[in-house]
Amino acid sequence: MSKSLFTDKTFDHQDYSGTPLPDADFEACRFLHCNFAGADLSGINFTECGFDHCNLSSAKIIQTVFNDVKFINSKMLGLHFEATNPFLFTVQFDGCTLDLSSFYQCKMKKTVFTNCSLQETDFTETVLTEAVFSHCNLRDARFEQTQLEKADLRTALNYTLDPELNRIRKARFSYPAVIRLLDKYDLLIS
Repeated sequence: MSKSLFTDKTFDHQDYSGTPLPDADFEACRFLHCNFAGADLSGINFTECGFDHCNLSSAKIIQTVFNDVKFINSKMLGLHFEATNPFLFTVQFDGCTLDLSSFYQCKMKKTVFTNCSLQETDFTETVLTEAVFSHCNLRDARFEQTQLEKADLRTALNYTLDPELNRIRKARFSYPAVIRLLDKYDLLIS
């Protein structure tokens, strides 16, 4: 049995935390002020969709497709993006709270994070080549074996990463925040 397809539809102020989202695929749809907290979105395809002022905290996203999806001013605590379908995985985040989320081993080349909270987020073995972290709070975010070549962290805040454990060639940093790259050496810098 084939899935339904919703195209160019706007879903406004819907609560899917208790009532499931229809088993369908969504193309060029907008979700405004919707609650997906704890919802099961597994196996759903979202293509060229936008989530604006939504709560997706703790949603199940196993084999979910996020292809050219924008999340704006959304609460997204504890999401496991490593469980999503990696094929065509392209996302953008603006003003989102992604604390305690995981992007373990995700391929996210050129992904843009703007004004996001990424506290305690796991970027272990994530490909973030040419990614942009514009005005993002990365307190206690985990970077280990992460590819950050040509990434832009000039306006990122509170990050700590070890240059010996991550690939940071030609990544962009600003002074004085770049000094955080020396944290593990416990240096006294005047």
